[in-house]
Amino acid sequence: MNTTRYLPFVVVILIGIVFAAGVLLLDRSDSLVSAEQASSTTADAAPDAESEKGPKGGLLFAKDKFSLELTIYEKGVPPHFRVYLYESGKPLIPKAANVTIVLSRLGRAAEVYQLSPAAHYLTNDKEVEEPHSFEMVISADYGGRTYRWGHSQIEGRVEMDDTTLASSGVEIATAGPAVIQPKTTLPGEVIFNEHQIVHVIPRLPGMVVTVQAHHGQKMSKGDVLLVIESPALAELRSQYLSARSRLQLAEAVFKREETLWREKITAKQDYLVAKQQWQEARIAMQLAAERLHALGVSPESGWAEKNLARYELRSPIDGIIIDKAAVTGEAVPENKTVFIVADISTVWAAVKVFPSDLHRVHVGQKAVIRADAQDLQQQGTVIYVTTLLDNVTRTAIARVELDNHTEKWRPGMFVKADLLAKAIEVPVAVSLDAIQTLRDSPVVFGRYGDYLEMRPLKLGVSDDKLIEVVEGLSVGEQYAIGNSYAIKAELGKAGASHDH
Repeated sequence: MNTTRYLPFVVVILIGIVFAAGVLLLDRSDSLVSAEQASSTTADAAPDAESEKGPKGGLLFAKDKFSLELTIYEKGVPPHFRVYLYESGKPLIPKAANVTIVLSRLGRAAEVYQLSPAAHYLTNDKEVEEPHSFEMVISADYGGRTYRWGHSQIEGRVEMDDTTLASSGVEIATAGPAVIQPKTTLPGEVIFNEHQIVHVIPRLPGMVVTVQAHHGQKMSKGDVLLVIESPALAELRSQYLSARSRLQLAEAVFKREETLWREKITAKQDYLVAKQQWQEARIAMQLAAERLHALGVSPESGWAEKNLARYELRSPIDGIIIDKAAVTGEAVPENKTVFIVADISTVWAAVKVFPSDLHRVHVGQKAVIRADAQDLQQQGTVIYVTTLLDNVTRTAIARVELDNHTEKWRPGMFVKADLLAKAIEVPVAVSLDAIQTLRDSPVVFGRYGDYLEMRPLKLGVSDDKLIEVVEGLSVGEQYAIGNSYAIKAELGKAGASHDH
């Protein structure tokens, strides 16, 4: 057999095999994203070098005559993929290819997006969550072939090892379950206890002779506030003294007639008349005494007073004078308020409750009242919530009663009220000082190896230390606390962007 005749054919076949193997290796290298690219520390969401911009401004991935353009669309809607198909640069209808996108994120399971036709593009229903930092594998079935591309996109990520974190004052904590006592903090003001304010009136007309108490002065019950000369009081005292004298006389006559009647000297009728006159005199004296008692005047004081018109107006309670409206020489009517005395052993914190917070406030609720400027704090109880809203401020008022025997809580003092709700157990919580704000959203920085990446959060209830995480972080994930602002600043230096 002459083998030299077939040698050129063998050489051609071998060359074809080598060429085919090279093409397969090249296609495999195009479809993978190297680990070195995935660990880039830049915050910019930059495409791979081989990805160009398409007609819609998205990333263009091409192989042979087939290409697709990928964008993340989020104008007025939750972020989602939009894929446009082309052949030889000309648009294809969306159903011409089946496209699947697989995303791999730090600390997360792979996410699969199966795109479906919509209008002039392929899209997905599931939101592409922030941050848009991931490794992406795009698979497209078109024309009996399967095309694959890889792309790495980094956003909101910095690299900081343990030494750098320690020097920046950043600590690492772990998200997990916690017990949180939610609270609502509202502004307020200390006011007098309205149940312990007394308006003092003379109850008799007269002229002020002396004023013995003044605004802001502490008074004990029974202390003299002012002295009035009142002709009406002189008349009442004289009536009492006359009634007293008549009673003494009627009593003496009655006892004499009773003795004479028992000795059969006088008639029973004389005895009964004397008894009736004695009883009438006693009733008249009691009436005169009650009139004086109603004015706060001792009936017997008339014997000691040289001036029957002298009237001492006394404080009805222990407290301080918060208003005075009398001067020496003034003629005052019986119904004029000349003093207002307030007992400040208890005061109220009048807390302004906005309409959006009304459902969180109720009678019996515990509250912590703080006056930070004076370093004061006390726990009290909500005793009343007004039904009507203020016409000007459109707020309701919740009253919290405070013990004030030390007199440190002064009416007019501005305060903050922490209205405490029932403690609840939440599945995931993080420290409040870990929360930062990026793009007007709350975030924490998750820790993954030497990388810290922002994690947008949906937050729930909170207290003064912890806050519930509803979405965005899982149990067991590590995150930065302490000086986490240093990470945000580092991210800013890297020039973080949000372009897709």
